[in-house]
Amino acid sequence: MNHNASLSAPPRRTRGIVLLSLAILGMAGAVFVVRRPLMMSAPMCMAGRWHGCFDTFNGVVLVTLVALPLAALVVWALARRRRAAGVPSAWRMSLAEVGMVHGTVPFLWMTMMPGGGAGTVPARVSLVPLRDLVTMGPAGIVGNLLIFAALGFFAPMRFTALASVPRILALGAGCSVLVETAQYVLRLDRVSSVDDVLVNAVGAVLAALASRRWWRNTAEAPSDQSRPAPAPAR
Repeated sequence: MNHNASLSAPPRRTRGIVLLSLAILGMAGAVFVVRRPLMMSAPMCMAGRWHGCFDTFNGVVLVTLVALPLAALVVWALARRRRAAGVPSAWRMSLAEVGMVHGTVPFLWMTMMPGGGAGTVPARVSLVPLRDLVTMGPAGIVGNLLIFAALGFFAPMRFTALASVPRILALGAGCSVLVETAQYVLRLDRVSSVDDVLVNAVGAVLAALASRRWWRNTAEAPSDQSRPAPAPAR
C-alpha cells in the first residue's frame, strides 16, 4: 500500500503543477488582451485618485491584479502560522479564505457602482424569470456568473457546513438577493432582476463543482494532538 501511494504522489504533484501553470498562462493571456484598457486607468490609480480608477471597471480590475502578490503573501503568512500551530490543511484553508475575499470583493464593487442616473431615476425591478437574459448579452451573462464564482469555489474548501451543492446554491442566491436589494434601495440606476439572482447562483454552483475534489467534508483535528494509544489485547 505504501508503494502504491508513493507511485501516485508524483502524478498528483505533476497534475497540480500543470493546472497551476495553465491558470497562470490563462491569466497572463487575459491581461495581455485587456492591457490597453487597463493602462488607461493606470495613471489615475497610481495617483490615488478616486475618479478614473476606483469608479471604473478597468480601474478595479487593475487594482485587483496589482494586489495579487499581496494576497499571495497573506496566504503564505496565514498558512505558516497555522502550520506552526499544528493545524491540518493549513495551505488549503488559508488559500480558501483569501481567495473568497480577493475574488469576490472586486466583482461586488463593480456591481454596486452607480449608473449615470443614480439617485434621480426611479428604482427598477424585473420579477419575470428569464426575460432579462436576452438583454444581458454574452458579456453580461459571463459577468454575472463570475460575481460569486470565487465564493462558490472556495467556501466549501473552508467550511464543512457549505460542502454541498444545494447549500452553495442557497448561499449564492442569498448573497445575490442582498446585492439586488441594495441596488434597489440605494437607487443606483440598475435593474434589480430575478435573472441576476439566478445567473449569480448558477455561477457559484458551477465554480463549486470545479473545486469539489478539495471540499472540506469532515472536521479536522490538529495534527499535533496525541492520539490515544490502542488498548492492549487481553
